[in-house]
Amino acid sequence: MIRRPLRPLARVLSARARGENPDAIERENRRLRHEAMRDNARSQAELRLLVLGVCFISAFVLIGAQMATLARSPAEEPRASAPGADILATRADVVDRHGRVLATNLATRALYAHPDEMIDPVRTAAELARIFPDMDQAQLLADFTGDRRFLWLRRTLSPEQVQAVHDIGEPGLNFAPREMRLYPNGALAAHVLGGTQFGREGVSAAEVVGTAGVERTFDASLRDPAGGGRPLTLSIDLTVQAATETILGAGMRMMNARAASAVIMDAHTGEIVAMASLPDFDPNSRPAPPTQGSPADSPIFNHALQGVYELGSTFKVLTIAQALELGLVNPSTIIDTRGPMTWGRFRIRDFRNYGPELSVTDIIVKSSNIGTARIAGLIGIDRQQDFLRTLGFFEPTPVEMAESARARPILPQRWSEISMLTISYGHGLSASPVHLAAAYAGLVNGGTRVTPTILRRDRPEQGERIVSEATSAMIRAMLREAVVHGTATMADVPGYAVGGKTGTADKVRATGGYYDDKVMATFAGVFPAHDPRYVFVLSLDEPEETTGVEPRRTAGWTVAPVAGELVRQVAPLLGVRPTFEPGAIESGAPDRLTLTRN
Repeated sequence: MIRRPLRPLARVLSARARGENPDAIERENRRLRHEAMRDNARSQAELRLLVLGVCFISAFVLIGAQMATLARSPAEEPRASAPGADILATRADVVDRHGRVLATNLATRALYAHPDEMIDPVRTAAELARIFPDMDQAQLLADFTGDRRFLWLRRTLSPEQVQAVHDIGEPGLNFAPREMRLYPNGALAAHVLGGTQFGREGVSAAEVVGTAGVERTFDASLRDPAGGGRPLTLSIDLTVQAATETILGAGMRMMNARAASAVIMDAHTGEIVAMASLPDFDPNSRPAPPTQGSPADSPIFNHALQGVYELGSTFKVLTIAQALELGLVNPSTIIDTRGPMTWGRFRIRDFRNYGPELSVTDIIVKSSNIGTARIAGLIGIDRQQDFLRTLGFFEPTPVEMAESARARPILPQRWSEISMLTISYGHGLSASPVHLAAAYAGLVNGGTRVTPTILRRDRPEQGERIVSEATSAMIRAMLREAVVHGTATMADVPGYAVGGKTGTADKVRATGGYYDDKVMATFAGVFPAHDPRYVFVLSLDEPEETTGVEPRRTAGWTVAPVAGELVRQVAPLLGVRPTFEPGAIESGAPDRLTLTRN
């Protein structure tokens, strides 16, 4: 800043010329300067006071608004902001296709101890052993009187157990909030859901992580807060699932089977509306994986998805469908069925003598191995492989479950001509029931491939074409004939046009070869046969029907009756009702019935 002089020379000279005192000029300039400085200081002070007042008023307004907001909002406990403190986020529910809860969360408590804060560790150990019989009193006392400063005692507690621990009155016992996974339907759909366990834990929280089934496959999305708690909607129908498990369990016991499985699939969308595997388990207390023996002996093994088996004569339908599509045969084509059929040192035989020749339809109806093998010879190895690859038998199923990736079909190491012949009637290639259900769906729904899924879909899937609509119609008619006049008559239900094919395959020994007295009995079916809405596959592992003089193990005697009962109870639940065929009443033959949609 440039300061003006208090005694400017020009004014001093002018004052002297007029005879005035030059000192008065300095006093006047000093006064004017002080007045300017005072006015400037006053302006700055007023500005500071104004700014300070605005700040105070704004702060009071903000505090008042926050207090009003807190007064209107519901009360909640404060959360710690330290890193890693908030490790528990609410896991989204899992629901069936109609929104019914399959898996949800339950608020509970965990129990831990600070031994150094205990007053009476002897009494505390005794009381805890009384409340929790699985706890060892001596071990508890050793932990409480040792060097440990922190000890987890129980991961989850019931309300009654919390109260009982409270009544002990020991300050060294403390509770931590927990959120556990609850499966309100118990063992129902256990293999689909899989289960959860506690992952990373803290005193104030613990994360719940999926261990199997859809809980593991969709673990990240179920735990993602960005999902807003939206439930995971499955294609499973809870009511149909319950009926399927009940019927399958009864059939397994009646037929003395060691295990059983069932899959019901929408023929047009690929949605799995029921998937059952027995024996099962309760996902609320999922058992540990087996450490020895065969995985299939464990109740957590999903026979419908993980089990790969030779599915027997159900494969004959696939062979016939390909031959029809290629124009090699038609339903009335006569095939040589004289046996045994010789191929090198191998002999292919039928279950019984069906005569020297059969039509293609009768090969399905009577289930002729020889007839199917001769048709496979017309198809050839390369075309057979291409067709089975198109149907999905070369890869694991894409079902959105953690176990599906391990369910890879077992193919022959060398696909020879004898392999071609035996695979044509279901021996030499192992696949899961879900593989078979998806293949049947593609053959009977008009000829388009479907991708099996455990998630709900809103519209039919537009898959690639497998066979023509004409071929699909012929296959549906043959499947109906197999139930009405063939090996699956026990699967027929008065009022319901069930179509299907039985399959009985000798079980493979772990050491090679086949058992003489152990089979895998399978039934692959559709309903209604004239316009299939659903396909289903039932399998019984080592069944024996013992009401006769000798045990009977074929699928027609063991799994077909179970399939008939399944359709009888499940079809109404799926909205399918029995009606007469248009010509049945006029012809006076009401014994031939079909199904229509509601």
